[in-house]
Amino acid sequence: MIRVRSSAWQLAAFLLPLTVGSAQAALSAADLARLGKDLTPVGAERAGNAAGTIPAWTGGLTKAPAGFDINQGHANPYASEKPLYTITAQNWEQYKKVLSDGHIAMLKRYPDSYRLNVYPTHRSAALPPAEYERIREQAAKVTVSASGTGLDHWEHSPVPFPIPANGLEAIWNHEVRSRAGGIQRRHLIGAVNPNGSFNAYGVDESWIFSQNMDRQENNRFWYFMARMYSPADVSGEVVMVHEPLDFARDGRLAWVYNAGLRRVRRAPQIIYDSPGSFSEGTRTEDDYDMFNGPTDRYTWKLVGKREMLIPYNSYAIHSKKLKARDVVKPHHLDPALTRYELHRVWVVEATLKDGMRHIYGKRVFYIDEDSWTIAVKEQYDGRGQLWRVGEAQLMQYYDVPLPYYAFENMYDLQDGRYYVAGLSNEEGPWRFGAKARRADFDPDALRRSGTK
Repeated sequence: MIRVRSSAWQLAAFLLPLTVGSAQAALSAADLARLGKDLTPVGAERAGNAAGTIPAWTGGLTKAPAGFDINQGHANPYASEKPLYTITAQNWEQYKKVLSDGHIAMLKRYPDSYRLNVYPTHRSAALPPAEYERIREQAAKVTVSASGTGLDHWEHSPVPFPIPANGLEAIWNHEVRSRAGGIQRRHLIGAVNPNGSFNAYGVDESWIFSQNMDRQENNRFWYFMARMYSPADVSGEVVMVHEPLDFARDGRLAWVYNAGLRRVRRAPQIIYDSPGSFSEGTRTEDDYDMFNGPTDRYTWKLVGKREMLIPYNSYAIHSKKLKARDVVKPHHLDPALTRYELHRVWVVEATLKDGMRHIYGKRVFYIDEDSWTIAVKEQYDGRGQLWRVGEAQLMQYYDVPLPYYAFENMYDLQDGRYYVAGLSNEEGPWRFGAKARRADFDPDALRRSGTK
């Protein structure tokens, strides 16, 4: 039922060789020469694994199938495939080398319903050639700023650190990864209760990066606006954010428009671990997009690389033939619709610094080597207990081309609820490469946006 409402994983033997360089230093000429050779243009290992369970990258999926119609959604190029095997609460131990602690915890928490269907691996991620050239041009120039809170000499490279030397470089690759310059989308966001009811909020969202604005501003990274279209009692409410590239030079600027009061207010709380907007406490503000915002409250450690099962090529669960109620089920997504594949991931561990405050004492991020997207994350509370497990349902938008996700979800192991954002099975197609006028993201524009 969908209801619209108002108001230590074990790495020891599984780590792959780690290439490191000087901390916060640009890529060397020797490493730069590896791009497009033994490494892919984004820095992933081009070769497959020794077991043959991960294939070599051969360019990814860059062409839409014959008869493609964006209004009908993205046809599943792997629709004929069957699972290689299924991991359940009864057999997970034989697969623990390729499971995250989060997925093991979910199998134990819901032994009668949760499972992982594992399919053949397809390294479908790909970007346009111009993006690869931008990566190569800037890899020898870009550095993490001295404060660690921004980038120096960055000119919109989607992967500034194709061979990351430390955890900050890896997480910055996720933060600035390509979104084709801008995304406009209509989707559902909200909490799913243990009984499967979905407290859905409808959102019209524009997320425009500085290069796609008609007017450039110093130290601005992206502009975000989310206008609620349902339920009726929040319809017209708007959240707007201006994001800096370097938080040491400038802070995040945020506003909210209250449609009932017809009033625009500054919203400095939209950052860090404040409860996420319209999430009913199931996520923090910096949970959105798997992780966003300033990095200053954590120490970032690049643990290494490993092979792991992650959501991938999630076309089935993104199908326009489905309704939201087909996707969200009690306790977790419908496992018959999810698809897991074996991929290599970078493992980054974020530990809360002494004297800093955040509800998550530790966070572990598993970043897909081919897209630099956080595919899975584990969030620990202040006692060191695993609390929340997040996933990005990755897929390749072959018509752009762009590796992104169908939607993101995060399970709360303590209260049994979970959060989804980006659910758009019943909505129109997303628009990638969207551009905008800077004037439309002024506070004065919020009232106009809220009354559309």
